[in-house]
Amino acid sequence: MNEKNLTSISGYLALIIGLVGLLASVGLFILAVVTASGWVGALAGLVFIASIITLTGLSVVNPNEAVVTTFFGDYTGTMKQNGLRWVNPFYSKKKISLRARNLNGQTLKVNDKMGNPIDIAAVVVWQVADTAKALFSVDDYTLFVQIQSEAAVRHLANSHTYDNAEDGEVTLRDNTGHINDVLEVELNERLSRAGVTIIEARISHLAYAPEIAGAMLQRQQASAVVAARRQIVDGAVGMVEMALARLAEKNVVHLDEERKAAMVSNLLVVLCGEKNVSPVVNAGSIY
Repeated sequence: MNEKNLTSISGYLALIIGLVGLLASVGLFILAVVTASGWVGALAGLVFIASIITLTGLSVVNPNEAVVTTFFGDYTGTMKQNGLRWVNPFYSKKKISLRARNLNGQTLKVNDKMGNPIDIAAVVVWQVADTAKALFSVDDYTLFVQIQSEAAVRHLANSHTYDNAEDGEVTLRDNTGHINDVLEVELNERLSRAGVTIIEARISHLAYAPEIAGAMLQRQQASAVVAARRQIVDGAVGMVEMALARLAEKNVVHLDEERKAAMVSNLLVVLCGEKNVSPVVNAGSIY
């Protein structure tokens, strides 16, 4: 079922006709009582009923609001023109908001792709795009949005690792922009059957679950220490190579392999050590 537009007319003329009819029916009732005329009383009743039916067809449609109409269970159309409108008085009418809405999802505990428990939550901005699908394709479209959003967030977390992925794989923590785009696309696919479109979807909370947060923090700290040490060693080896090359280039001193090994060892200790090194002056020969 798809939305179709319902043609309506301005309700001001119908309002005037209905009010005039009510006043005329009151006057006819008074005339019927005064003259004791039965046909005048019957005419007054008919005018009164016709006026009430005419006023029943009026609807006030606010901005970003729609009125969905049905006729004995058959969907007849959606009225979106703003203002006071008039349609067939025998149509059943139901208002539905077209405004953007926020869904602040609750924090969920799920396992990421590596099986690590994480806490994740998302904020979703959505609005109704197809009123017919929203009312007739699902039982409760607001509840449908809430449940499907939770399911999409769970699927997103299960399909990606929190961090430390290999081979450039997308992670939840390091690729938030891409992850938000993936979440938005999946939500649009899930909610299209309910006539709902997603304006924006963003991860609002992401963290390791409390029971493993401490261990993961230690792992991250160890990884940072290893990375820092690797950089220090790479720099130290480069400096040793440069020192040996400059000594040979300037012909400052001739070093055999044993002296080169001793020099390299001393330079690495000095450059890679965490504390200041106290030099030892050798006044003799290493032999």
